[in-house]
Amino acid sequence: MAATAVRYLRAVGSPTSAPRAVDPLPPPELRCVRAGERVPFGPAEFRRVLGHFASGITVITTVDEDGPAGFACQSFTSLSLAPPLIAFMVARSSTTWPRIARAGVFCVNVLGADQGELCRGFAVSASVRPDKFAGVAHEPSPATGSPRLTGVPAWIDCTVHAVHTGGDHLVVVGRVGALGTDETAARTGPLLFHRGEFGAFTPAS
Repeated sequence: MAATAVRYLRAVGSPTSAPRAVDPLPPPELRCVRAGERVPFGPAEFRRVLGHFASGITVITTVDEDGPAGFACQSFTSLSLAPPLIAFMVARSSTTWPRIARAGVFCVNVLGADQGELCRGFAVSASVRPDKFAGVAHEPSPATGSPRLTGVPAWIDCTVHAVHTGGDHLVVVGRVGALGTDETAARTGPLLFHRGEFGAFTPAS
C-alpha cells in the first residue's frame, strides 16, 4: 500500500507540472487484528477514549487550477528539526486530499481560541459546502502560494515530502519552506478540541 501511495504522488507530478487526472487510491484493507481474531472494541469506544487527548486545530489549505481548497485537521504534529518536517493525517475518503496531492503543496493554519466558527466552516465536506473560502480573508503564503488565512496565530508553508498509508487514513509528511506567527492573534491562545468540544487554554498557576 505504501508503494501505491508513492506511485500516486509521483503520478500527480510537481507543483509546476500541468494538472492531469489521476486514479484514486484503492480501498484499504481495514483490519487491525489478525484473521480469526475478535475486535476488542468498536469505533465508538475508540473515539470516546481517544477523545480524552486534547489537541489543537488546524486548517490545511492548498490552491490548484480550480482555486483554493482546505479542510479542518485535528491530527497534526511536528516531526523533525533537521530537515524541518511536519505531518498531518487525512481520511482516504477526503475530497480535499486529492487536490493537495495534485498541487504538491499546502499551508498549515493554526487556529486561535476565537476561531471556532472558522473551523466549523472548513470541517464540512466540500460536497456540502463547495466554497469553503466564501467570506474568509486569506493571502498567498510566501513559499508555495497556498492560502494563508488572515488572523491565525501561526502558519507553516510546506511541500509534500512523503505519503504513508495508515489504515483508513494517510499520513502526509510535509517539508517546511516558510513559517511564521501573528503575535497579536496569538494572544487569544490556541483553539483546543477535547471530548468532542472546543475550548481554550488556561495556563496553570
